[in-house]
Amino acid sequence: MTGAEAALRALNPQHTGSLRRRMLVIAFAWILLLLLGGGIALDRTLTSLVARNFDDQLGYMLTAMITSAETGPEGEVYFSRSLGDQRFLEPNSGLYWQVSGKGHEDTPSRSLWDRTLKLKDDHFDDQPHIYDSDQFDGEPLRVIERSVILPGTTTHWQFAVAESRAMRDAQINRTRSILVWSFVVLGLGLIAMAVAQTYYGLGPLRRVRLAIVRLREEGGSRLTEPLPLEVQPLVQELNALLAHSERQAEEARTHAGNLAHALKTPLTVVTNAATAQADDLAETVRREAAVMRRQVDHHLARARAVGRRAIGQSRTPVCESVEAVLRAVERLYPDVRCDLDGNRDAQVAIERQDLDEILGNLIENAAKYGGGSVFITIEAPTSDPKHCDIWIEDDGTGIPPAARHRLFSRGARLDTSKPGTGLGLAIVRDVAELYGGSITLGESEDMGGLLVTLSLPRARVGK
Repeated sequence: MTGAEAALRALNPQHTGSLRRRMLVIAFAWILLLLLGGGIALDRTLTSLVARNFDDQLGYMLTAMITSAETGPEGEVYFSRSLGDQRFLEPNSGLYWQVSGKGHEDTPSRSLWDRTLKLKDDHFDDQPHIYDSDQFDGEPLRVIERSVILPGTTTHWQFAVAESRAMRDAQINRTRSILVWSFVVLGLGLIAMAVAQTYYGLGPLRRVRLAIVRLREEGGSRLTEPLPLEVQPLVQELNALLAHSERQAEEARTHAGNLAHALKTPLTVVTNAATAQADDLAETVRREAAVMRRQVDHHLARARAVGRRAIGQSRTPVCESVEAVLRAVERLYPDVRCDLDGNRDAQVAIERQDLDEILGNLIENAAKYGGGSVFITIEAPTSDPKHCDIWIEDDGTGIPPAARHRLFSRGARLDTSKPGTGLGLAIVRDVAELYGGSITLGESEDMGGLLVTLSLPRARVGK
């Protein structure tokens, strides 16, 4: 991947789809599922109610026929009172009755006109029997019949009431049509509500985006627009990121200014010596170039630490770094004895290269200026579980308390008899502080020399 492609991908990162689309798809799926399931259940319930009511009406008519039926002198059946429904008197009205008995002529309702219901008289139904019949062309029927022995006779009479199913089916179709249109309107209303809810619910995210656009175009350092409670954590993290970027920019400006200020004096000395054509021009250039190189190394170390810190929190075992530094120091100072003790499982949130540089400066100073013994203790105190303390002790003469703070100044050296630049402790302090750590100087109670306490943030558990 080329640099241009990487930059383009960074400006247009891949996404996992639209949040609005996800919410709408879920809402539409649930609405469709619930309406479809509810509609089918309600349709079956209403259809069953209409059919049951239709059958109950036929049953009431059949009961009315049986209770009002009597036999005449010749054994014929007649009704002592009118059945009450005018459709029984209208030809082909769709509602019919008929009484049949073996050995007797069928007694039909006037509405049958010249037709006859085909009933089965070879069995006896002591309970109402209801069924569908298609014996009339173009007029499907619902028939209910019952076998009865009237008082004073021994004939098995078949009482039957039939009604066209077209009326029932029409009622079911009307009910189903109302149900379908009601659910369609309800579904459209729910979909419109889901769309409005999604648009309104995601509104704060659009406001955050617009606020970020205004920050970029108009300038600013914080998002201060009032937003809902659920979006506040995002805004807080974004403001923290802006503050972090602002601090990094300020640090970069400070480093650039410090470097420019540090290089200004050596450059002025070299320029003046060259202008005056001084006899010691070569020596002056070498001396001032060494000063400038030390300053450049110092600021490069800080810049590297800042860059690595911005990548993310690291996880470095302290013991491994100390042992690596001790191997190098023992080769430089074979007469110095170095011992290590403490928590060998401690890990700190700092890059390995920066930890090696910090410990290398401190342990080398202890070996160089001590009396021949260096003791390193790795300890994670329970009083401050967020930090790990590293103690570096030597058996040298130590440093007076009044002079300890001077060692953190750039170029400060108390012992000029041994080679050095005076930038080591200054770099150590700056790099440690960049990671949220600290360094203090004291007196070793056990060895009598200098005690350097390096405190670094512990690595997060489980990372």
